[in-house]
Amino acid sequence: MNKVYPKKNLGQHFLHDKAIAGRICDSLTGNGYNSVLEIGPGMGILTDFLIERGFPDFRVIEIDNESVHYIKNRYPGFDKIITGDFLTFELEEYYSNKVAIIGNFPYNISSQIFFKILDHREIVVEVCGMLQKEVAQRICARPGSKTYGILSVLLQAFYSAEYLFSVSNKVFTPPPKVMSGVIRLRRNETVKLDCDETLFFRVVKSCFNQRRKTLRNSVRSAFYMKSDDYHSYHLRPEQLSVEQFVELTNWIGENLKSSE
Repeated sequence: MNKVYPKKNLGQHFLHDKAIAGRICDSLTGNGYNSVLEIGPGMGILTDFLIERGFPDFRVIEIDNESVHYIKNRYPGFDKIITGDFLTFELEEYYSNKVAIIGNFPYNISSQIFFKILDHREIVVEVCGMLQKEVAQRICARPGSKTYGILSVLLQAFYSAEYLFSVSNKVFTPPPKVMSGVIRLRRNETVKLDCDETLFFRVVKSCFNQRRKTLRNSVRSAFYMKSDDYHSYHLRPEQLSVEQFVELTNWIGENLKSSE
């Protein structure tokens, strides 16, 4: 098999610029882990560089059977190929220690990939990848930015986020209709937030689901509470830092308990 044909239903756009592929792979620091998992190798443009890096435990996961056969033929001595969907993949079956994730992430599931990573933040210590520029910027946005949202807060609660560089749509086959961006996430020192984490996730999502409203209105519509005098109620969700969302979560938690 000499070629893999991109499949629209899988959101496949194959990068063909080796210089950019090298830069993406070089964004892996290698600090604190020996395991690397590549999502969706396609025709192996990142895989080439990653094999050269010589990580002790390097694997790829690919949902496209055509790509799986291509990778097996291209790298006959490489047998760490997982056939399956990353979104349903059980990382704990393969990794009991720290792992880094890399890939040219399909645009249509990139947000789902990062929510999955959040669920496994105890073992995923670094993420380097390319995704739609708008989503990449949103993940790395800071409070006060128009692009700051749910993914920004939830990921930055547990990771440092860096926007590394932009990529033109001209270096893909087929060319996507949008620009791409490459980011790097590194696990921070937060083991557990200083609040109820389940409630924190709910608060962040509830507030940004009505991002044009002030906290007073969004919190009122999502939670039933006794008190209605939070000191930052006049702010909108994009103005709050992770620490302020933790504080808001604790306040909501106390009021939910007092209203029972």
